[in-house]
Amino acid sequence: MNRRPCASRRRGVTARRRNRLSRLHHARLCNEDLDETDLLMMDRAVILAMEAARDNEVPVGAVIYNQDGIIAEAANNREASGDPSGHAEVVAIRRAGRKLDRWRLSDCSLAVTLEPCPMCAGALVNARLGRVIYGVDDPKAGACRTLYSITDDSRLNHRVRVSGPVQEQQCRQLLRGFFRDRRRNRILP
Repeated sequence: MNRRPCASRRRGVTARRRNRLSRLHHARLCNEDLDETDLLMMDRAVILAMEAARDNEVPVGAVIYNQDGIIAEAANNREASGDPSGHAEVVAIRRAGRKLDRWRLSDCSLAVTLEPCPMCAGALVNARLGRVIYGVDDPKAGACRTLYSITDDSRLNHRVRVSGPVQEQQCRQLLRGFFRDRRRNRILP
């Protein structure tokens, strides 16, 4: 049986691009304001999280970007730096502020693999970040939607637009795999 290739194959669209377009369509069903750039930045955040896991850090990656491209990126580095505030989001915000030479990041977006905790959500509000896109809900410390809504609290002087979860399965598997391996080897963060 000789079948005609689908329209996207006839037009020369690669399998990788088809997959990205499929993920974009799925992401837009839940989060209307996402575009292809947001998914590419989330892909980069996942790569950073994988690198953090290889360094025995909790696998969380963050990328701050705007229409001009990536401004700053970071992964958790609490173990390596000995800094309790070494969360990927906080490190990325510091780097972005230094690079742009300003503390207001209202024209920027943050893609992060795990819903920000209260400390990170507070930093997002204080940096006047435009929006955050996160990979997976955090049932123990999520401060954007799951446990708290710090980024949308009307009592604060700024609100951050939040989209998520995005690429939830991939981000969840990364975190679960990391902690499963830690329990198996009895290494605690």
